[in-house]
Amino acid sequence: MKLAGRIESLPPYLFAEIDKKISAKRATGVDVISFGVGDPDTPTPAHIVKAIQEAVADPSTHQYPSYYGMPEFRRAVAAWYRRRFGVDLDADTEIQPLIGSKEGIAHVALAFVDPGDVALVPDPAYPVYEIGTHLAGGTSLTMPLVPEHNFIPDFDSIDVPARAKIMWLNYPGNPTAAVATIADLERAVAFARAHDLLFAYDNAYSEITFDGFTAPSVLQVDGGKDVAVEFHSLSKTFNMTGWRIGMAVGNPVAIEALGRVKTNIDSGIFNAVQRAGIAALDGPQDFLDDLRALYQRRRDLVVKTFNEVGWNLQPPRGSVFVWLPVPDGHNSASFATFLLEEAGVVVPPGRGYGVSGEGFVRISLTVPDDRLEEGLERIRTALAR
Repeated sequence: MKLAGRIESLPPYLFAEIDKKISAKRATGVDVISFGVGDPDTPTPAHIVKAIQEAVADPSTHQYPSYYGMPEFRRAVAAWYRRRFGVDLDADTEIQPLIGSKEGIAHVALAFVDPGDVALVPDPAYPVYEIGTHLAGGTSLTMPLVPEHNFIPDFDSIDVPARAKIMWLNYPGNPTAAVATIADLERAVAFARAHDLLFAYDNAYSEITFDGFTAPSVLQVDGGKDVAVEFHSLSKTFNMTGWRIGMAVGNPVAIEALGRVKTNIDSGIFNAVQRAGIAALDGPQDFLDDLRALYQRRRDLVVKTFNEVGWNLQPPRGSVFVWLPVPDGHNSASFATFLLEEAGVVVPPGRGYGVSGEGFVRISLTVPDDRLEEGLERIRTALAR
């Protein structure tokens, strides 16, 4: 049999490869500590768990869900956006529930990118922006994110090709942990409008911010809804990564197009999960203060540890990551290998997120306190040898 060309040229997914390395090392008897995938280590809030338990017991949830999501869930999304961002959304035309934001991020390219079209993709970035473009037959034009520009694209330096269709951005950022202000998003909206681009904004980490910073929505920008669709997820906000529920919101043309793709590919989100999503969005939000405090304490420990052994890190103000420059004499792959071999600690090499990720590794803060402390001490010892 012969694979499709799009699959033959598709690289292995970064985190699937990391899982293989962890399994191989553990098979040799090494107690591996993973600072890899950003999967929350604390449980989903109890009221959300209770909601799904009750919903699963209700036989009415056992049938096919609506392709477009439960109206009650879409209304809960609209109400949450109104409370959180002051943004009004039409629950019928400007919200598309997703089986986790990852699938929507991958599928939106099928609605906007024809073979030969171009997507503007930040570099480094979450790999799915580029992978979705590739699967749709498009090509990616990378926008370097560098420390000198606070990991924000230099829009003045981008030569936009005629066949450019879509631009991706993500703040608070994965993997860079950079944040964007309203002024940054205003420039991005103006750039998208000037070049007739769909602005696809991944806002999955909006609720994980520190030091008084509050992440905005692109839909707060005047005219943002004219050019933008925003992807959000309940995964990081409500510790629901395994539940697979998220949403795309914003421009109604983009929402309708994404919905048309999805109705031909999937059959929607299990209604019991949507009921739990309603409980998450409508329920108490005060647990987020404890969650942010937990991640900030871990962030501060990571920054303090590396600064004590020679780094000069500034604490990131958002996401669940620290973007760590590698020491002299290493590239991102060699330093990740050093940490695995000498400390039994796994970190993703920055090159896995794009060319501009070279020279960095990513440390996740979603590691239980005792394992984080042990991993950092192992690293400290390995660096001292």
